[in-house]
Formats: sequence, C-alpha cells, structure tokens
Amino acid sequence: MRIERDTMGEVSIPRDAYFGSQTQRAVDNFPISGKRIAADLIHALGLVKKVAAQVNFKLGKFASCAAPLGEKEVDAIIVAADEVAAGKFDAEFPIDVYQTGSGTSSNMNANEVIANRAIELLGGDRFNPKKNIHPNDHVNLGQSTNDMFPTAIHVAVAILIKNTLIPSLTTCHEILLRKSRQWKDVLKIGRTHLADAVPMTLGQEFGAFARQVELAKERAQLAIGQVSELPAGGTAVGTGLNTHPEFGKQVSKLLAESTSIPFVEAKDHFEANAQRDGLVAAHALIKSISITLMNIANNIRFLSSGPRCGYYEVVLPDLQPGSSIMPGKVNPVLCESLMQVAARVAGNDQTITIAAATGGQFQLNIMMPVLADTAIESIRILAAATNVFSEKALEGLEANESICNNTIEQSLAMATGLNPYIGYEKAAAIAKEAFKTGKTVRDICNEKNIINPDDLKKALDPKSMANSK
Repeated sequence: MRIERDTMGEVSIPRDAYFGSQTQRAVDNFPISGKRIAADLIHALGLVKKVAAQVNFKLGKFASCAAPLGEKEVDAIIVAADEVAAGKFDAEFPIDVYQTGSGTSSNMNANEVIANRAIELLGGDRFNPKKNIHPNDHVNLGQSTNDMFPTAIHVAVAILIKNTLIPSLTTCHEILLRKSRQWKDVLKIGRTHLADAVPMTLGQEFGAFARQVELAKERAQLAIGQVSELPAGGTAVGTGLNTHPEFGKQVSKLLAESTSIPFVEAKDHFEANAQRDGLVAAHALIKSISITLMNIANNIRFLSSGPRCGYYEVVLPDLQPGSSIMPGKVNPVLCESLMQVAARVAGNDQTITIAAATGGQFQLNIMMPVLADTAIESIRILAAATNVFSEKALEGLEANESICNNTIEQSLAMATGLNPYIGYEKAAAIAKEAFKTGKTVRDICNEKNIINPDDLKKALDPKSMANSK
C-alpha cells in the first residue's frame, strides 16, 4: 500500500494503482453491488478527456492556468487519455455503479489515472506527492463533473447504438427480407385473434417482420439524435464558469469528427446540465426496438411450435436438448433468450424514467451513474441477443411448405371469398355449416351449387386471395 494526501487528509491506496485518493475514498464509501461502471463509459470518459485537453491547449488554457503546462506535458495527457479510451486501464476503475449521483467519483477516477499515466509517460515518478500534472488543475481543466460526465454518457450511448445495435438490426433485417423473398409463393393461412383468417403467403408474413426491423433501425438512428447535444462547456451549473467560451463548441466538434456522430454543443447549458430528458427519449426508442424484437421472436416461436401438435409452419434449427426428462424434445431457446432480453430492456426503461424524473433537481441530475449503466446495458444486451438470434435461429430457419399449404382448405375463413358473389350473411351460413359437418367451404358450395364452378374457382383461389401473383 501507499499513502496519498488530498484535501481531506491521508488515504491508503494499493501500491501500484494508477488511481489516487479520491478514487480510493469512493471505493471505501460505496461497497454496494460489486458492479463497476461499464467499460463503454470508461472509454467514453477517456475520449472526452482527450478532446478536452486538445481543445484547452488550442485555446491557450494550459498556458494561463494556475500551474501552466507546455506542449510536451499536454501531449502526455492526450496520450494517457487515449489509452483510457482504448481500454488499457479498465482495471483502474474500481468504483461501484451506485456511487455519488453526479458521477464525480468516476470523473475523478479518470482524472487521477490520466494524470498519473501522463507523469509516467514523461519519465516522472507517479508516486511523488508533488505532481507536476494534477488531476484537477490539468486533466479536469475548464471542466466539471456536472457537464463532462453526462457528455461521456451521451458519447458512450451514441457510439454503442451506432457500432453495435444498428449493425445487429441491419443483419436481422437482411435475413428476414431474404426469407420473405424466398417464401413469396409459400401459401398458408393467416391468423387474427389467434383464429383462422384468410390465406396469405409466408413471404408476406416475414416481409412484415422485415419491415418491423427496418423501422427499428430508423428508431435507433433517432435515438442517436436524442443524445447528440452535449453538455460540455456548462461546467458546474450551466454558466460555463472557469472554462473558455468556445470550449463546448470545439469539444463537440472534435467528438463529432472522431466518432462520425453529429454531436453539437447544447443549445442551453442549464438544461443540458440539469436534466437527462434526451437519454430518456433515446432509451424509450431502444425500448420500442426491444418490443419489436420480442414480437418477432414470439411469433416465430408460435409458428415453429410442434412438431406434431402445434403450427410447425417454420422449422427452427436444432440447437440443444430441450428437456431433462422428455427425450428428443427441442425448444425455441433463442426466441426465449431474445424475449427475456427484451423484457429486461423494458424494465430498464422504468429505471431510466424514475432516475431522470426524480433525480433531476434544480441544476443537476443526481442519478447519472445508474442512468448510464442501465442505458448501456440495454443497448449491449439487445444488440448481442439480436446478433445471436439472427445467426443461430433466423439464418437456418426453414419453411414447412406442406404444413403451410395443408391448412388452407380447412379454414372457414375461405368463405370470405364468397362475399362479393352471395353476400356476408349467406357466406357466414356456409361457414357455419362447414364447421358443423366437418366439411370444407368448397365442399358445401359444390354440394349446394352455390355459384357456378368457374366463379367458385375464382372466389376460393388462395393465391388470388393472398394477392400473390
């Protein structure tokens, strides 16, 4: 162990740790869950600190601060921050998620690690209590946790959506679209209210799934837009105290250039510091995507039910034994996995709602670490589950054409095709008689000579009823 001092006195810290006293105090104060802040947020903090150093140097802030630094020292800060952004120091972020609500502990964790690493890069002694690169005076120059921590949250969320969720949805959409085209001529019965309806094609059914995912991709892009305004530049309460007037604008511009995400400076820094409404809106869109995926997975689960006593219109790949007692049973496990993830995301949305609504008082939200952790978890697990579902379930999904075709003639809803010829009430009577006798609608029409054979063939043509030319 080593001893460091801060404004509150001495603190005992692990000997080789890159973090310092403020991080250790937080570790000691918050032994809550054992769950650290997400690596994605750590990396975003590193990126934000790197850009902040670049902007502060360009604006001359390092030359005019209380302990001026030259270009060599600033370059070391930039390199150290870049290493944090690259994940090199993830193990040096030990603070629990359930910490101080502003995220100050994790912001100082980043400041301390970057400062000590920069000292080391310059060939100095990072254990020397007289640090020539200071976590507050230099790494945190012109910043506050209150503007930079939410900036890092927005950056982490936007990057994750862009780099993980949207690609996973793109793959899912492509597979579903391919299946819909492949099965465009596979006739089957439609269902409404879980009851038999008029004929359609399996391609039409999967085309609807594909369109759902296409819309989900659009919502994911909209979610990025909800977090594109960055609080950087507002410092403590939104006034921009102790920072350069151009800091927020230039930080946002550099972050946009480095991520290819259209980040911009917040229009109102008081709003941007105080509330996390954009994150609420972004996660609401993520939740809607999870509902889409749950719906698709559940529909495919039903369509694949069987193989003897269910629908069994599509066949899922066999992945693992489905029962500890029933030999040969195989279950739709990946449908179930994706549905559970979607349920978790929907539950996470409630956490986001409460944390944003009750945590934002006056000029600061004090539930930001849990907001960040929850949003990041939702995006990560939803993207991962979608990838696995696409790769291991959708890609190998097969149509059971014989089952699809065999149910059409048995449907009483075939009587719908008679409406233009004999009207709704007479058609309904034929459907009821067919059900009572166990015959098909076509059988009853032929027996009673309801309409001439040519018209009957047209009226009860499933391909025509499905609008499948």
